[in-house]
Amino acid sequence: MPPRPRRPRNNSGLNEAAQLANRLQASGYTKRDIARIINRDPSLVSQFYTKNKGAAFVPALREVLTAIETGGITDLPELAAIAALHTHRRTTVSGARARVRGKAVLITPTGSGTGRAGAQAIASGSASLRPLIAEAARRGLRLAFTVRLAKTGYLHPSGSRTDSPGIRRDVIQRADHTEERSYGSAQTGGFDAADFARRIDATGGDVTAAVHQWLVETGRIRPDAHITHLEVRTWRPR
Repeated sequence: MPPRPRRPRNNSGLNEAAQLANRLQASGYTKRDIARIINRDPSLVSQFYTKNKGAAFVPALREVLTAIETGGITDLPELAAIAALHTHRRTTVSGARARVRGKAVLITPTGSGTGRAGAQAIASGSASLRPLIAEAARRGLRLAFTVRLAKTGYLHPSGSRTDSPGIRRDVIQRADHTEERSYGSAQTGGFDAADFARRIDATGGDVTAAVHQWLVETGRIRPDAHITHLEVRTWRPR
């Protein structure tokens, strides 16, 4: 079902990226949707308005709007694929490709890798963790993950053998009434990275949604529980 159209905003004084973002929002897409389409954090979309950013995404946003308005395409993964074809790295004054700040995804030759997503990244689907899991799947690695959510969101008490499984040291209780629980380890064998990569593909690249779905399906958390932090660890099976 296509998104519900919204009332268009006043575009006066906005740069072109913000104007295109307004048109997308008028078509029913949220800033989070736009961020997923251009494979960036929602905070960057907000900076189209506050810090005059987004020039590098103008060609992609134009093509996405054309796909929506002319081609009738509304599916986010399809729109993201279109945007990816028209998103190019910034260049310096000399014409060289500009460096992008950020942490590189690293998996060592032994298969050891770690990635974390906090509250802001969780809101955009923990996109930074997807390349780590995809690379782990390509290498045939195992993985484990730690989630943090409200204590009331869990269905089993901490330390329950049905849950994590029975290892109380893998449970960390926080002062804000949230609790961290770890699932999988080298000792228990962990999980097949390829299986989780397929789950993530099925959710359109949303790592948070894929992990949440697994926790619900396996009877560990309530369906309305909200993950606030997520960590993924990988290793090579023996």
